[in-house]
Amino acid sequence: MPKIDLHQHPPYFYADYKSSHSRGPNQDPIDFSCLTALNPSEVVAEFAGGLRNRFAVGDLDHDLIRNAQQGGIPLGERMVISGQVLNQWGKPESGVLIEVWQANASGRYAHKDDGHDVPLDPNFIGVGRCITDKEGRYRFYTIKPGAYPWKNHPNAWRPQHIHFSLISESIADRLVTQMYFPGDPLLDYDPIFDAVPDSAKEHLISTFDLSVTEADFALGYHFDIVLAGANATPVDPEHG
Repeated sequence: MPKIDLHQHPPYFYADYKSSHSRGPNQDPIDFSCLTALNPSEVVAEFAGGLRNRFAVGDLDHDLIRNAQQGGIPLGERMVISGQVLNQWGKPESGVLIEVWQANASGRYAHKDDGHDVPLDPNFIGVGRCITDKEGRYRFYTIKPGAYPWKNHPNAWRPQHIHFSLISESIADRLVTQMYFPGDPLLDYDPIFDAVPDSAKEHLISTFDLSVTEADFALGYHFDIVLAGANATPVDPEHG
């Protein structure tokens, strides 16, 4: 992935997002140029070795509605999420591995550390993956996630969101971000979203798309991801 423009992304430390102070880097970046000079072939292979088109996914990995069914279907509003992965010049990026994870319709993750007292869904694990095609396009089927409380500040609730992780040419080329939904009233109160510069916030919000909607089955949302440049999709400050 091309070098990112840090002005489009949230700071490592954001006062209102309390855990950023323990998760952000507290040491200077490591300069790998000395390693490159000593043994360039190994360093290039380690940090820039080609991974494109080496990923493999299962037939249902992109379908979170069906990939964990235990004799029933997941509860909640069914959705289709589709879009393109583009580079900073607007060209499609093919062969990119996209992984998603999310809460269920009640706002609970299928994870042992999630103690939210709402039901788990036995037919929904909330994880999926796919690979972009030659036009950089991807498509997921899923359930709209619920909002959930968190302990950042009094009466704190996270907006409905889906986490995205992208890996392109190498493991070092990784973008982690979150996708939000239009019109969510909790966006105005969320310090994670608020940490993103105002000029870039729109790049994190999906748009309803009737052309993606599948009749009698699921509503469609469009979400493009730009890897670098002035229109880059902002990184998730928790994982950035």
